[in-house]
This record gives sequence, C-alpha cells and structure tokens, in this order.
Amino acid sequence: MKENEWDKNLTDRISTMAKELGADITGVADPQVFTSPEYQGNNPLTLLPSLKSIILIGVFIPKGAFLPLPGGRGLYTNTLMAGTATLRVMAYHVARELEREGYIATIAPSEGSEFGYWYADKNTFMADFSMKYAAYSAGLGSFGKNHLFISDAFGSRVRFTAILTDAPLQLGTRSETFIHQACMNCSACIDACPPKALKHDGTISREGCAKYMFETLGGLRCGMCIRACPLSCPDENGV
Repeated sequence: MKENEWDKNLTDRISTMAKELGADITGVADPQVFTSPEYQGNNPLTLLPSLKSIILIGVFIPKGAFLPLPGGRGLYTNTLMAGTATLRVMAYHVARELEREGYIATIAPSEGSEFGYWYADKNTFMADFSMKYAAYSAGLGSFGKNHLFISDAFGSRVRFTAILTDAPLQLGTRSETFIHQACMNCSACIDACPPKALKHDGTISREGCAKYMFETLGGLRCGMCIRACPLSCPDENGV
C-alpha cells in the first residue's frame, strides 16, 4: 500500500489497544510478502483474498519456564499455553474493534506454528502461513538457526498470534538480516535438540520435531532449542 492509502490513526489505536491489553510487541506485515519466491510456505491470501494487513501481537514467555528444562516440561508447557490463552483474548478484542470500524478480521492460531495437530497440515506439518515470517516482515526481528523468530528484547521467548484483516494499516519494514548476526558462529540450539531435528546445514526435520513432542513427550512441549540459546536465556548460557 502507498502511504496515502493506509490509516495511521487506526494503526496507532490498534497498537495502543494491544499494548494496553498486555502485548509486549506489536507490528503489521504486508500479506504480499507471502507471494515472494523466497517464501516457501502457505499463503494467507488464498484464505482471505481481501487481506491487506497482518497484525502481529506477541507476549514474552517468562524465563523461569525454561530454567528446569529438560525437566519440568509440564511447567514449561503450561506457561507456554498460558501465553497462548492470553494472546487469544487480546486478539479477540482487537478483531472486534476492527469489525466495529467496518472491516473484517479473523485470528490465526499460535499453535499452527509449532506443528500443532489441531491446526497444521498433517502431512507437511505446516500452518496456514508462517507467523514467524510475518513477524520478520513486520520488522520485529529476525530468525535463528532453531527456525524460530528472534526478537531483540526476548530472543526466542516470544509467543505470537496474528489477526488477518482488510483494514489498510501502516505496514512495517522487514529486518535487513534474515538470520540473526549472533547466530552465525553459534550452534547451541542445534547441539541441544533432543531428536536432532535441527541440522547444521540450516534445515529442520519438521516430522522429527513433531514426533518428539507429540509421541515421545506425549504432547508436552520441548523448548530445548530456546533454553540453550544465549539470546533467549543469556544469564544461564554464560552471556
């Protein structure tokens, strides 16, 4: 969208509303980025052709949830899901506000980005679109070798939801660096991955990651690639 086509006042109001509801990080991505040849996932425009803006709302996951890992996975999973529940409520209020303004809005599930059996494709383990790529495209951060989004303030300890809307909001500008600079000479997340799903060549076995979580751990979440990350838990990793 051109500058004179987006609604700055509505953008500011939505951002303020999200933060008043408890969001730690917010941004808006251009859905057209999902048509880029560099992007290899599913495209949200196929679900909502009138889509003009993808609103990202994120909350940080408390560091204490990671410290007991690999023990205490029940604590970690419960804390993670509390973040998810919080995001759902925030996004619901924002979506309703957008519709009161005459636009349409719907909420993308946070679980879709972690190969969740409820939302992701059962064969590809991919969500309807990459929320992490949307956050990157909104200028909120970059990626790590763990294939997770990395924010400057919280590392990978960020949980996102997204609101798809036809509201013409002010779009963010994506980060210049795709892989976080600190990751270049680091392989802590790869070395810590229990099922060895993260590879040194930069690829990930989605099936291996999902199988470990949903079969080996019985549905509990792993979190080891975040626990080992110096950007996510700096004090505990010698940084």
